[in-house]
Amino acid sequence: MTLRTRAVPLIAVDAIVVDLETTGLDTKTARIVEIGAVPLVKGKIDETNAVSMRVNPGEPIPPEATAIHNIRDADVANAPAVADGLMQLLALTGDRLVIGHSIGFDLAIIRAECKRAGLAYRKPRILDTRLLGQIANSSLPDFSMDMIGEWLGVPIENRHSALGDALATARLYLALAPYLRERKILTVAEAEATCGQLSDAMESHRIAGWEEPSSPIAADAERPLARIDSYPYRHLISETMSSPPLMVPAATSILDATRMMAEKRVSSLFLGDDGDGYGIVTERDVLRAIADRADDALPMPVGGIASRPLETVPQDVHLYRAVGRMDRLKIRHLGVVDDDERLVGALSARDLLRLRATGAVSLGDAIDEAEDTADLAAAWAHLPAIAEAMLAEDVDARNISGVISRELGAATRRATIFAEQRLAKDGLGPPPVPYAVLVLGSGGRGESLLALDQDNAIVFAEGKPDGPEDRYFAKLGELIADDLNTIGVPYCKGGVMAKNAEWRGSLETWRQRLADWMRRSRPEDLLSVDIFFDLRAVHGDAGLAETLLREAYEQGSKALAFVKVLAAGNAEFQAPLGLFGRFRTQEGRVDLKLGGLFPIVSSARILAIRHNIPRRATPDRLAEIRDRDLGSDADLTRLIDAHKVLLKRILSQQIVDLHAGISPSNRIEPQVLSKAEKSELRDALSSLSHVDSLVRDLMF
Repeated sequence: MTLRTRAVPLIAVDAIVVDLETTGLDTKTARIVEIGAVPLVKGKIDETNAVSMRVNPGEPIPPEATAIHNIRDADVANAPAVADGLMQLLALTGDRLVIGHSIGFDLAIIRAECKRAGLAYRKPRILDTRLLGQIANSSLPDFSMDMIGEWLGVPIENRHSALGDALATARLYLALAPYLRERKILTVAEAEATCGQLSDAMESHRIAGWEEPSSPIAADAERPLARIDSYPYRHLISETMSSPPLMVPAATSILDATRMMAEKRVSSLFLGDDGDGYGIVTERDVLRAIADRADDALPMPVGGIASRPLETVPQDVHLYRAVGRMDRLKIRHLGVVDDDERLVGALSARDLLRLRATGAVSLGDAIDEAEDTADLAAAWAHLPAIAEAMLAEDVDARNISGVISRELGAATRRATIFAEQRLAKDGLGPPPVPYAVLVLGSGGRGESLLALDQDNAIVFAEGKPDGPEDRYFAKLGELIADDLNTIGVPYCKGGVMAKNAEWRGSLETWRQRLADWMRRSRPEDLLSVDIFFDLRAVHGDAGLAETLLREAYEQGSKALAFVKVLAAGNAEFQAPLGLFGRFRTQEGRVDLKLGGLFPIVSSARILAIRHNIPRRATPDRLAEIRDRDLGSDADLTRLIDAHKVLLKRILSQQIVDLHAGISPSNRIEPQVLSKAEKSELRDALSSLSHVDSLVRDLMF
């Protein structure tokens, strides 16, 4: 099973739910008499493609078995042989996750039947709703299908028919997912790992001869790693696009347009925005016109054959987003726009020929086009596998964190669109005033890794606290937070979410809030305030966000007391290094966020505020401070390099942990590093020993 499957949220799995009816309960001798299988596609039950099949066991069905499932010898006399049914089932399951209730029993039967028939058997990855029910509610009297169904309010119909039980199991699984999420079990790997910790259940599986749940660590000891072309993840669209775009009036004749394309060696021309958006005329449009009208086409205006509106991408995103969009829309040209939606460039399939586009590059488009929360969760689950493949190709961890951050923004935007739709459906109508959803913290800086949570806010054009506008956006923020939590982006433990009143407001409310922050004099009064200065708009009116960001930096640069209070947090920092450079660990791990990233990120942000540098990314902030000759080139370069090293070490550990079914964190195991990696990490942490005095010097 790939990392993508292991990292997928439980609510969005692609799986097969399997149930068997047999001649008995002894896994060594029992034969199959009925097979039921129900696909789960992105967390939705696909009854259309469900399978119900009786098979001939080749021996009499005992009366005690018939008393349970009501299948008699006559019912299977003309049915296919067990081997034929097995081949269909194995083809259906393939490499997919298999779910069942007491599925270890069913798989032990399948394993034995395969051996009898001479068929190859490969143990699938499995989730057992009996074990998941025990995890979700250990106080139940028992963990039978009927008992768990009664607790969850899931009706169990057609009991002891293979298809009926498979359908019931599918419904139980989906109903269990929210309860597991409450226990911080979000993904397939986390569910596997937790099931494996039920020692009594595992022992009973072994005694009965059932198949046991797989160990994520053991299964991945020699996992193959799919290679991807990392180029589109390392380069921005602005580096590849044709600029400026070749614009022509709509009245330009097709003949003149053709001559212009030939002279400029381009395959497309663009028409200005006439109210319906920009337009585009391509070589193919011209050829079609000539094929339809021959010479009569040449004097025609290109406005008559242009395509509107033009499909566009932002200039500041990575190329994989353009590749994914072209692939989905089956087009060969895209316009490139700036933050104000002005056309600034063009991108064609010819520009992308050097890219070997794979399924991985469709990630961004899959998020943008998700139809519901389950779709969004399924798309989001691709992210760890892409991060792993990029890291394996030695892509800079800063580029990888940029991709993760970009998709966090895209997921937040999509969740916002879902929220708007729900509020409209509930009779609240469209947003009452222009607004923008903001991502803060690492997501705003473009430095998110895989142990991320929600940091978001909303700014709207006008309206008072607890007024009608504010109440609308409170509901919107709550829906956004719930959907993000559902797909695997947990609620912010510090409450930095737009659903909370202190993280949303009108532009005027935010101005008052900023003024209040500037007056505070204690670090504890400014918890989480600093990440506001990383804000990035991901949906809505970006102009509101830019106005707010610009004003925040202007005020902050003049409020020396405010900046000093922010800097006070660095004073107590100590790198997690002991005597002779030994790593100071807790339970074998070092927290590289608190013990490394925090002082770098915080220092860069503080200096950016002090010197009115409204940049977001930590390396960009430090580089501009260096370029302005505000501090030592060597000191600032060491911080930039240390930031890169720490990101890579944290991300590498997170991927290892995800494979092991451990929730990713910022804590790494230094003992597993190579000698060279340990030395590199020591150097990075050692460079932070005087970061507090460096910041205080550069502030003035």
